[in-house]
Amino acid sequence: MKKTAAFICVHNSCRSQMAEGWAKKLGSDVLEVYSAGTEEYPEVKPLAVQVMDEAGVDMRDQRPKLLNEIPEEVDILITMGCNVVCPFVPNSLSEDWGLDDPSGGPIEDYRETRDLIKKKVEVLVSRVRKEVIK
Repeated sequence: MKKTAAFICVHNSCRSQMAEGWAKKLGSDVLEVYSAGTEEYPEVKPLAVQVMDEAGVDMRDQRPKLLNEIPEEVDILITMGCNVVCPFVPNSLSEDWGLDDPSGGPIEDYRETRDLIKKKVEVLVSRVRKEVIK
């Protein structure tokens, strides 16, 4: 049975979108993946879409979502390190990944963030596959 995982940030326009993209690509066999933000934002950052495309992850159809657009309860709740204070979302595991926001920086910052998120998602997917996360 798949675990539900939600990646949460303020605007759901960059890091949480990248995490959603990677988790869908790398863990679709074990994860049902969502991402959301605590504030509205008009679009996924174009540089985030571009650097993920460079890595073979198509995010062109992804859009920023609010917390009320994802399940009310998830197995895994990951915040991106944006000091987001979200309403309580029931979960079995909660982690903060403490990632700097590349928004407003050069494309190299987006690539670095993309690669850090990939590594973290790989570890998360491995933990789920090994049933370390109950």
